[in-house]
This record gives sequence, structure tokens and C-alpha cells, in this order.
Amino acid sequence: MDTGSIAWGITATALVLVMTPGVAFFYGGLVKAKSVISMMMMSFGALGLISVLWILYGFNMSAVASPTAFAGNPFSDFGLTALSQGESGNTDLLGATYGATFAIITVALISGAIADRAKFGSWMIFAGIFATIGYFPIAAWVWGGGWIMNLGTTLFGEDAGIAVIDYAGGTAVHINAGAAALALALVLGKRVGFQKGIQKPHNVPLTLLGASILWFGWFGFNAGAEWLNGLENVGLIVVNTLGATAAAIIGWLIIEKFKDGKATSVGAASGAVAGLVAITPACANLTPGWALVLGVLTGAVCALAVELKFKLGFDDSLDVVGIHLVGGLVGTLFLGFFATETGLFLGGGFEQLVVQVIAAAAVLLYSFVIAFVVGLAIQKTLGFRVKNEDEIAGVDTSVHGEEGYALEVV
Repeated sequence: MDTGSIAWGITATALVLVMTPGVAFFYGGLVKAKSVISMMMMSFGALGLISVLWILYGFNMSAVASPTAFAGNPFSDFGLTALSQGESGNTDLLGATYGATFAIITVALISGAIADRAKFGSWMIFAGIFATIGYFPIAAWVWGGGWIMNLGTTLFGEDAGIAVIDYAGGTAVHINAGAAALALALVLGKRVGFQKGIQKPHNVPLTLLGASILWFGWFGFNAGAEWLNGLENVGLIVVNTLGATAAAIIGWLIIEKFKDGKATSVGAASGAVAGLVAITPACANLTPGWALVLGVLTGAVCALAVELKFKLGFDDSLDVVGIHLVGGLVGTLFLGFFATETGLFLGGGFEQLVVQVIAAAAVLLYSFVIAFVVGLAIQKTLGFRVKNEDEIAGVDTSVHGEEGYALEVV
């Protein structure tokens, strides 16, 4: 591999890695001032733990020899010793590191659903178990030779030229994280005093900073894998990542203006993230015009979807379900209609839509069940949720012994 591709691989890996601190800032600004340390620590905790697990055995689990296998053998190259000694060790290890950043952010995203009320130790236990039996196998299914990657061939044969399209993680990252977030929100229950309008962001500029870091890093998220493909489609991926995200801001703000009478900065940041989520699976398989349509549609749909928690009665604190689950579903299913050449309205039949629906539904159901069972087991044994009095006093001091803002009155 040429030095330019290797340099882009390193850059893309760093870009995706910085997205997890971006999530920490985005989420941190949205919670109460006395919960900001707790919220950001869940992202940084995931960054530390999932990195270690990925190097030890997660990378081994993320690829399978047969489409019927559940996951790879976690002990096949424990600690990546053999990979590091191979003839192409440098580039192989770079690819493994790039994959680690996806695992990290998938787990970190889930934490937004349980803001203001989770024990850090219990979160870390959940994160490790979910990564092991949730993310690592799903990554193998979608990208590592597993059943989702081969679904089109299984159903329609090789000559049909149909495969599930998930370029950078609509199913494996966003539907996965969103479904798990819904499960944990149900396990931990509602925050004290939960109702519409009572929980306001404590630091809007922090949220905007986080959204900006995410948008910046997302170019590595989407265009990063092109270093393995000779950068063949990098221009299309980059313009779609810009266009869909920008259009989603507009879609969200239009709905917000009609619904609430005002277009807000938090709405703009949320719309941007929703657009990034939706274009993730689709960035290499839409023309720029259809990427704009996807963006506007996703921004509008997600702006409406975040209200579901009040209507249905689940406390998804920071709208992981409304943005990541719904946005991931919209982006994944949109390809069934508008994917270049294979979409239903662009020269294809129903086959692309069928495989997109099956993949999305399977990941959603699997992730939800795994997260619910693991979360409930932790809650019933160690306890996952803090005591009500600790929640009211602030989880920063009760869990971490720190304050986000040490203000002195002179």
C-alpha cells in the first residue's frame, strides 16, 4: 500500500477516535450541570475499555470464516500477536485500529439514554459485555463475512448483484446503539420529575462544540475506509457527508419552527447529528441530489421522533432513540428505494429493499434483547441506577466526587 493511503488511514483513524470525545461534549452540554462529569465519563470510560477489549479479542471476533458463524474465535490471535508479526503487519494493524474506533463510539452513543441516573461501575460492566456479545458479532455479520454481508447472495443468488448496503454503520453502529439505548432506558426507568420541558441543557455551547467535533470526525468515519479501496469513491462520500448533514439541519429547523415556534441551536446540532447518522450507511451509494433529499427527510423525521418518549413514556434522556435508531433506520431503508442502480426507483427491483429491511430489523431486535437482558441482570444484582437522593443531589459528586464547575463567590 502506498504511503499516501497509509497516511490517510492514520488520519481517518484519528478523526474517528476524536468523535467519542465529541459525543462526550455533545451529551455533556445537554445534561444538568451536576451530571456533566458523569455523562462525559461514560464516553471516556468506553474509550478506555473497548479499546483494550478490541485489541485483546474483539478484532478476532469481528470477522468470520463462514456466513453461518456467529462470530470469530476470540482467542484465535489474542492480543494481536500474530497479526503484528505478519508480512503486512503495519497495514493490518492500522485496519484493526480503525475498526476499534467504530466499536468505541457505538458503545459510547448508548450512554445518552441513561443520563443523570447511572452508576459508572455498572455502566462499564454493561459496556464490556455488550461490546463482546453485541457489537463484535454484529460487526462480523455486516462487514466481516457474516450472514448480513452475504444476505443478498443467499436470497437472490450471485447473479442478482444484490448485497446489503451499510458502508459505515447504519446497522452495525446506529441501529445497534439506538436499540440498546431504548432497552437501557426501559431498564433504568424515568428520571425523577421526568416530563416535557423540565430537563433543559445546562451548556448549549458545549453541545454545539460536540456536534462540530462529530461533523469534523465523521469525514474519517465515512470516507476513512476508502484508504482500503484506493480512494475510488472518496469524492462522492465527502460531498454526501457534507450535503446530507447540512440538509438535515434545515429539515429539523423547519419542523421545530412549525412545532414549537422557534428554531433553536440545540435543534440545529441535533439535526446535524441526525443527518450524519442517516448518510453513514448510504454515503457511497447515493448521488449528491438524493443525499440532500435523505438529509432533509431525516432531519424532519427525527425532529418528530424525539417526541415519542413523551407520548410512549420512556425516558431516553438525550434522544439516542429519536436520532440514532430512527436516523439509522431512515438511512438504511432509503437505500432500498434510491441506491444508485439497485434502488427500487433507480433501476432495481424490490430486492435491495428486502435485504435492507431484514438487516435493519435483525440488528434492532438482537441489540435490544441483548441490552435489555444484560442491563436488567446488572440492575437486579449490582444495581445500575443510582438512588433517587443521589440523582437529585447530582451524580457527579455522588459517583465521581467531582464538580463540573467549581464556582467561587467572592
